[in-house]
Amino acid sequence: MSERADQFAITLAQLNPTVGDVAGNAAKARAAREKARTDGADLLVFPELFISGYPPEDLVLKPAFQSACRTAVEELARETADGGPAILIGSPWVDDGKLYNACALLDGGRIAAIRYKVNLPNYGVFDEKRLFARGPAAGPVTVRGVRVGVPVCEDIWLEESEDYENVVECLAETGAEIIVVPNGSPYARDKNDLRLSIAVARVTESGLPLIYLNQIAGQDELVFDGASFALNADLTIAAQLPAFVEQITTLRWRKTEAGWRCDGPVAPLLEGDKADYAACVLGLRDYVGKNGFPGVLLGISGGIDSALCAAIAVDALGAERVRGVMLPFRFTAQVSLDDAAKLSKALGIRYEVLPIADAVNGFEAILAAPFAGLPRDITEENLQARTRGTLLMAISNKTGAMVVTTGNKSEMSVGYATLYGDMNGGFNPIKDIYKTEVFRLSALRNSWKPDGALGPSGEVIPPAIITRPPTAELRENQTDQDSLPPYDMLDGILERLVEREQPLAAIVDAGFDREVVARIDRLLNIAEYKRRQAAPGVKVTQKNFGRDRRYPITNRFRDAGKPLPEPDPSLLSRTSQASADAFEG
Repeated sequence: MSERADQFAITLAQLNPTVGDVAGNAAKARAAREKARTDGADLLVFPELFISGYPPEDLVLKPAFQSACRTAVEELARETADGGPAILIGSPWVDDGKLYNACALLDGGRIAAIRYKVNLPNYGVFDEKRLFARGPAAGPVTVRGVRVGVPVCEDIWLEESEDYENVVECLAETGAEIIVVPNGSPYARDKNDLRLSIAVARVTESGLPLIYLNQIAGQDELVFDGASFALNADLTIAAQLPAFVEQITTLRWRKTEAGWRCDGPVAPLLEGDKADYAACVLGLRDYVGKNGFPGVLLGISGGIDSALCAAIAVDALGAERVRGVMLPFRFTAQVSLDDAAKLSKALGIRYEVLPIADAVNGFEAILAAPFAGLPRDITEENLQARTRGTLLMAISNKTGAMVVTTGNKSEMSVGYATLYGDMNGGFNPIKDIYKTEVFRLSALRNSWKPDGALGPSGEVIPPAIITRPPTAELRENQTDQDSLPPYDMLDGILERLVEREQPLAAIVDAGFDREVVARIDRLLNIAEYKRRQAAPGVKVTQKNFGRDRRYPITNRFRDAGKPLPEPDPSLLSRTSQASADAFEG
C-alpha cells in the first residue's frame, strides 16, 4: 500500500462477470483483491454493476435478486477490515424504496460511500430509465486521502442538456483529483475511437486524469470488449488494456505539479475485421459456457457461412466440443460434400454425413393429397431445409449440444433464410455479419489466428469455399422477380436501409438502381416476422436486428421512393407551439 501522499496505486479489474451469478461474481472480486493486495494497490475498481452482471435487464426488478446483490456487497465490505485495498464495485442498490445503478466504496470494514448513476441511457440496446431511478450528482469519494470522482458509464457520454447533468463538471468543482469511470459499454465496430473522443472531451473540460474501465463479456446478443484505458490530464495515454481478454492491471499514479500522472502499459488493440471476429468468438464462447451447454453442433453444407461458423466455434470452444453434420439431398453437389469433409478435417471436429432423402420423400408422400393438383414450387425446396433443422434439433435434444445457426445478416435481412432450417437454433455467431464480411473474415482466419483462440493455426477453411462464386437460392415466399443482386450491391443498400435508416430516394441518389432498391426494401419489410423468430446472435454493428432495430410485423407503411417534402412551418401557429412546449415541460 502507498504510504506517501504523492503516490496512489489503482488496480483495474477488467473481468468477465455472469449475469445473475452473484456468488460467482463476488468470488471473482475476492480473487482480484488478492492480486491487488499483492501489487500494493490502494484501490481496486470493477466495471459497472459487476456484482449483478451487466446488463441485468428485468432480473434487477426481483426483490430476491436485489437482496442477494446487497448481501454480497456487504460481505465484501466486512472483509475490507483487514486493511487491504479499498474496493469500488457496482451493484443494484435500493435506497428509500428506489432502485439505483450504484457504485459502492468498500473500505475499513464498511460501505464507506455510495454513488448513484445520474444519467440513464434509453437508446439503442439500453433501457435503464424503466429499471433505475436517477441518482443525484454528488462529489468525489475519498480513498487514502485522494479524492476520486466516480461517474458511472453514461455520466460521461453526453453533452450537457436539459435531460443530462454534467457529472464530471460537478466532480471537478467539488475537488475531485482523478476520475474513475466504471463502464458496461458493448462492442461495436470502431467503438474505441468513439470512447476515446468522449473521454478526451471530459478530460479537456475538467483538467483531470480519467480512467475508463470496461468489462469483457458475452451476454446474450451483446459482447463487451474491455479495451479499458486511462488518460493523463494532458491527454496523453496513461494506459491501454487489451480487448476481449480478462486482465487485472495495477496503475501507479504519482502526484506532480500538474496533478496525478501515470505511465502504464499500452497494449495494441484489434480493429476492423479482426475485432469483429474476436467479438463473434467471445460471444459464442460465453453463450455456450454461461448457459451450461457441453458443446455445439452445426450443419456443414460446404458453403462459406457454415464454414465460418465452424471456425468460430472451434476457436471459441475447442474442436472436441464441436460436431459437424452434413445433411445431403439429391441436389447436393459433390463439391459441397468434398469441401465439407475438408473443412471438418482441417478443424479437427467430429463429422458425419446423414442423407435426408428418406425423410424429405416421406414428407412429400404425406403431403401428396393436400398438394394434389398443385404445381411444384419453392414449398418442396423448403422441405429440405426444414428437415435438416428437425434432424439437427433431434441430435441437440439427445446429446445436449446447442445448435449453432449460420444465417448471415444479408440473407436474413431479405428473408433468404428458412425458418427451422438455417435460422433457428441456440445461437448465431454471424447474425450481424453481412455476406461481404463473411468472405473477408473467412480469408482473414486462414492467415491469422486470434490470441486465445482454441482452433488450429494456418489454413482452416478450404480456399475453394471462399473463392467459389456465391449463389443465392430462393427461399420461402420469394418468386423469380425477388432474386438478389450481387452481394456488394445488396450489402451497400442494406447498410443504408438498416444502419442509417436512409430514405429510398437518398439511396437512389447515391447511385443504386431504383428498382433494385425498392425490391430490397420490400424484402426487408416482409421478412420482419422471420427475424423475430430467429436465434439470438452476436451484435457487432451499431444497429442490429433485435435489440436495436424494432419494427412492427404488421405494418403497411412503405417508402414511396420520392424526395421527402420540406415541412411547412407557416401552418404551425405560435400558440400551438407554445402549448406543445408547455405540455412537454
